[in-house]
Amino acid sequence: MMSRLHRACGHTLVEFVIAVALGLVVTAGTVSLYTTQRAAFEHASNGLRIREAGWTALTVVGQQLQMAGFVPADASQYRAPAPLFGCSGGHPAGTDDSRLTCETLPGKSDGVAVRYVGDSVSTWPSSTGQTTDCLGQAVTSSSAALGERGVPVVNRFYAKASGSTGEPELYCEGNGKTGSAQPLVEGVERLRIRYWLAGAVNSIDASAVMSDQWASVVAVDLCVLVRGAPQGQRSRYADCDGVTSIASDLRPRQAFWRRIALRNYVEAIS
Repeated sequence: MMSRLHRACGHTLVEFVIAVALGLVVTAGTVSLYTTQRAAFEHASNGLRIREAGWTALTVVGQQLQMAGFVPADASQYRAPAPLFGCSGGHPAGTDDSRLTCETLPGKSDGVAVRYVGDSVSTWPSSTGQTTDCLGQAVTSSSAALGERGVPVVNRFYAKASGSTGEPELYCEGNGKTGSAQPLVEGVERLRIRYWLAGAVNSIDASAVMSDQWASVVAVDLCVLVRGAPQGQRSRYADCDGVTSIASDLRPRQAFWRRIALRNYVEAIS
C-alpha cells in the first residue's frame, strides 16, 4: 500500500514539473511574440507618421507656392514685389516689401516667402470675412490700389527645432501678425528648395538667383526631410540632395519631393 502511494505521489510531482516547464515555455513564447508584434506596430506607426508629415508639408507649402503671384481680376493694376523670395540655409526676414533678407537657420533648412493678393475667395475668410494668411490670421491693408477687395498676403515657410520640445517642425509666419511664426507640421527637419528660371535647363539654389530674377521663376523643386521617433537601431536614408547617410541618432528619416509649376507666372511678370 505504501509503495503504491509513493509511486502515485512521485508521478504527480513529475507532472507538476512538466506542467510548470510547459507553462514557462508558453509564457516566454507569448512575451516574445508580443514584443515582436509591438516593435513591428511601432515601426509601422512611425513610418505612417513620417509619411503623413511629409505629404502634409508638401501639400501645405505646395498650395501656397501655386498661389504665388496671384492677383484678383479687380486688382489687376496692383504692382507687387516678386512673387517669391528664397533663402538657402536660412529663412526670409525683414519687412514684407522688396527689402527681405536671409537669416541663417541652425538646421540649414531653406526658407521661402510667398507673395500674392488674397481675398475672401482665394483664402479662407476670417470670422469677420477678411482675407487670411497661412495661420488663419486676418490680413488688413490700407492700400487703395487693390480696389474693393484683395490685400497683399506674404507667407514665409521654413523648418527649425521647436524651442519647447526640441522636435523639428515646419513653421509659417504670415503677415497677419508679422514676427509670430507658428508650427504647422511636426517632424519636418529640413526644407530644400530649388528654382527653375524661364528657359533654364537646370534648377538652382536660392543663393544663385539674382535679385532681379525672382520674377522669372516658373517652377519650384520642393523637398522636405522628415524625422521619426527613435527606433533603437541605425537606419539608412537618402536626403533631399540624394546623398545617402546613416542616422546616428537612431531616428529614421525620409525625404519627399514635389515639382510645382507657378500658375501665375505670366501675371507675375507682366
